Amino acid sequence: MNLQPLSLHRDRFESGKPTPFAIFDVGGRLLLARGHRFESMGQLEKLIDRDARVDAREFEDRASTIAQARPEQLPAFWDESMGEVGHLLRGAPGSDFTQTLDLASQPLMALIERDPDLAILQTVRAEAVQGSATAYAARHAVHTATAACLAATRLGWSVREGQCVLRTALTMNISMAELQNRLVTQASPVTTLQRAEIQSHPERSAAMLEMAGVTDTDWLDAVRQHHEEDGGTGYPRRPAQVHAVAQLVHSADTFTAKFSPRLRRQPILADAAARLQYQAGKGDAMTAALIKEFGLYPPGCAVRLRSGEVGMVMRRGESASTPRVAVMSDRAGGVLAEPVIRDTAQALHAIAAVIPQAGLKLRVGLEKLIQAMAA
Repeated sequence: MNLQPLSLHRDRFESGKPTPFAIFDVGGRLLLARGHRFESMGQLEKLIDRDARVDAREFEDRASTIAQARPEQLPAFWDESMGEVGHLLRGAPGSDFTQTLDLASQPLMALIERDPDLAILQTVRAEAVQGSATAYAARHAVHTATAACLAATRLGWSVREGQCVLRTALTMNISMAELQNRLVTQASPVTTLQRAEIQSHPERSAAMLEMAGVTDTDWLDAVRQHHEEDGGTGYPRRPAQVHAVAQLVHSADTFTAKFSPRLRRQPILADAAARLQYQAGKGDAMTAALIKEFGLYPPGCAVRLRSGEVGMVMRRGESASTPRVAVMSDRAGGVLAEPVIRDTAQALHAIAAVIPQAGLKLRVGLEKLIQAMAA
């Protein structure tokens, strides 16, 4: 981050209009997400008195900055984008929610488009970021949006349909975010009251969006129906026909949830998650697009090679079973000082098995792995 005093940029703010960038405290902690509206300039002056800061990098076009960033810089942009979306979803949506959401999600879409493999890796390695500052509900919303948007592109959906997919995925659980965050660490079974809240959340989320001024019927219908299934199953209304966006988001929702651990459940390994999802979707086109986009061994999953080496998938390959892997330990279990890149299309380095994330012995950060892939 390149933090500068907020006072230097006072003239960039206008009362009643979305802020052009996020505001931080002097230590770099997010205070207000990009898109926040000040009811009066007095609120801005109070932040200036507290020595609030802004990140100078945000003065440039965010999408352009991400497009031109070095590969190893992208993980930091992911952290920032995740935090910004999380900050937005924590509060009650206001009358400018659509515009604020679109502003906050622009960097996310730029990141997905810039490096789809890294986007998938962020989703598959959900277990590795359980202790992050961004709450589970926000992280899962971003992971669902990532998977659904990639699948929508593979399906050839229009830009407008893709925007609806993104908005739906990010807001489908807006009425139960606090419950989601509790359930992920809850040791006891779901209570009757919690079950009722879960069953009603699609309707309540749509109602919250309507109260915030959302009039896009496709978006609202998709949120209402994101737990429905064709044939009159699912919940809460069980219509005979389900909105296409809702179907895709539902598939992405259930698929990406498999990678996240719960207190009462371990994450499902990537190859098993793909098989389970395909069986549940009965081979429908949306589920097939989702599985094809991720592959059998998606970026982020830990694997053991036929050589005995262990590493992490970093890039998808020519086929679903031949990705590129950053090896981190040798056949004897010794941890390598530097990652070694393997092409699993070669017989010696073919994937023998997917293993739990705990089997990875990391000595380097994600940035270092990305640098090794680019070398």
